[in-house]
Amino acid sequence: MLRKESANQDADGRPIVTRVEDSGGPKYTTAFGVLRTYIEDSLDLYKPELRRLQWPVFVYSYLDLIRDHYIREGEQFFAKFKEPFNREHEDDLRALSAVKLPPHLTESHIAKVYLENKYRLTLSIMAFNNLMQFLESKNPDGGAVVAEIMNIHMELHTVDRAAAGAERSIAAIIARGAVDEDMPAEDEGIPGHNPGSANTDRNAPNVLAKLNLGPMPAETELQEDVRAELSYRDTKNPPQAGQQSLVDEFEQIIKREPTEDGPTREVVPLPPSLARDVAMEVQKVVEHRDRYRITGRTGGVGAGLTVSMYTFHNTHDSINCLDFSGDNELVAAGMAESYIRVWSMDGTALPPSPHDSTSDRPQSSRRLIGHSGPVYAVSFSPSIASPDPDGPSTASQYLLSCSADKTVRLWSLETWTCLVVYRSHDNPIWDVTWGPQGHYFLTGSGDRTARLWSTDHIEPLKMYVGHDNDVDCVSFHPNNLYVFTGSCDKSVRMWHISTGNSLRLFTGHTSNVTAIACSPDGKTLASADDTGAILLWDLEKGRRKKRMRGHGKGGIWSLSWSVESTILVSGGADGTVRVWDVLLETSDSSGKVVAEGGAGTKIDAGKANASVVVKAGGKGKDIGITADQISAFPTKKSPVYKVQFTRMNMVVAGGAYMP
Repeated sequence: MLRKESANQDADGRPIVTRVEDSGGPKYTTAFGVLRTYIEDSLDLYKPELRRLQWPVFVYSYLDLIRDHYIREGEQFFAKFKEPFNREHEDDLRALSAVKLPPHLTESHIAKVYLENKYRLTLSIMAFNNLMQFLESKNPDGGAVVAEIMNIHMELHTVDRAAAGAERSIAAIIARGAVDEDMPAEDEGIPGHNPGSANTDRNAPNVLAKLNLGPMPAETELQEDVRAELSYRDTKNPPQAGQQSLVDEFEQIIKREPTEDGPTREVVPLPPSLARDVAMEVQKVVEHRDRYRITGRTGGVGAGLTVSMYTFHNTHDSINCLDFSGDNELVAAGMAESYIRVWSMDGTALPPSPHDSTSDRPQSSRRLIGHSGPVYAVSFSPSIASPDPDGPSTASQYLLSCSADKTVRLWSLETWTCLVVYRSHDNPIWDVTWGPQGHYFLTGSGDRTARLWSTDHIEPLKMYVGHDNDVDCVSFHPNNLYVFTGSCDKSVRMWHISTGNSLRLFTGHTSNVTAIACSPDGKTLASADDTGAILLWDLEKGRRKKRMRGHGKGGIWSLSWSVESTILVSGGADGTVRVWDVLLETSDSSGKVVAEGGAGTKIDAGKANASVVVKAGGKGKDIGITADQISAFPTKKSPVYKVQFTRMNMVVAGGAYMP
């Protein structure tokens, strides 16, 4: 009996562990090592999808170690295996590193998110079957530990590679190579959901809500007034040879509008049209006819665009945001010192205020004081340049601003005074923007909500709730029926403006979403994050179209579309304005490159398979440049706060010089 009992003990009398799951804290280190070795030894065909399994297993292993009071083993596990996840999950790793004791599991936001939800992941049937077969064969060596984590904390979905479409085909995987390995699938993560669907229920059907993406129909009376004015202009100034008449241009615009796919004016009530609205619609038709027309790429070079860059000097890093008026007459900057300054873009004197004395000299800039905290966003009301000085004014009448003081202010650009203060948010307001018609505006805040307002109501009309973190950026759909929100939770949501329902949920960013913009045709959404990636989304299908890379790390702060919805421009912290071909389908890393500060190497994307890698910011991190980048315009140490396409397809950009 003594020999029988001592056979399971070592020389010091401790029990001999025969199964890894009985070894306490070290079992997670052994099990994760076994899983990682298996994945790296797998066929290249299965590696990309199996590598996506490592992050959730790493997180839940670490949290289980802390929960079971294996503090020292948890720190060793975290330090040993965190390195491969630094690029994609830097922020999450920083938050997890602060979780060191069991009480932290209930205090840490990220720990609660992971422990209260199941991480969703989709694998092909063959990869899943091979994985489970391996884990069973390694049951005593750590396979049982990994299987238990997958069973308790993960929601695994299997798909047939043949039935899943071209995205998961063998040809697509080979073509992508390693380009998108660090990019999560559209249905991966927390909360898990079917691609595009905002329903996060585990048993939710894979059905998307139908959208009306067509343009908002104009009032019949407004159309008649516009047509009459255009006919008068055609008579007064006949079109040149080869130029279309304004009436014909207007009729073509109306014919292109799929009215059956558009919203009705009853769903989105708007005030009746005025003479100003007629003048603006007429000028829109004129500029649409006379604009610089952007065609497709030519010989790998692409459309030649003009960028007018406005650089602000001696700001001492006090400018937080910029916006340009639609008539290209004014630029406004929100300051960290709680005020707003508005400049005339051509240096001419601004209209005087009724409160000015007769002895005051005309000024080319105005300061608007009222906020009690840093100003984070400003937005001009819709406007357009008018060549008729005797007609109704089409200049911007109002300016919106939002601040850390939790308020939105509406400023008059005629009297240079604050007209209304809107209060409702419980935290700083990060973004504000006008709707396409100018009657409604949208805000996003640190209280994790977005709110819809109208200028004639002091309280918000709608509240959009669903994000797990701050709402950092907001935008309208061109037809005014939908709104978009981007958040620190790495997701983008699409909401119905009147019902408040979340209709689409787009996941795939690996960091905070910093900018969003919808194309003028209403079919595609562009979103950018602070790793320098831009994702394009098909709104109707709810699927990701592609990812575009080229910006350095630090954030893309502004996006803007061309009139044709074929070209996208972006600007951000790396001090460049970049131009992207939206229609080009590519997965290789090639294209024209200009690194931060203009020190990069230019490479022609027309050359076959021109592989491009740029060192970002001197820190030794590589940036892959996708071939759909047409061109890049570097500044000299000037982060770009705002880029904006005019209706004539010229790009206006603004930034502050940071010596």
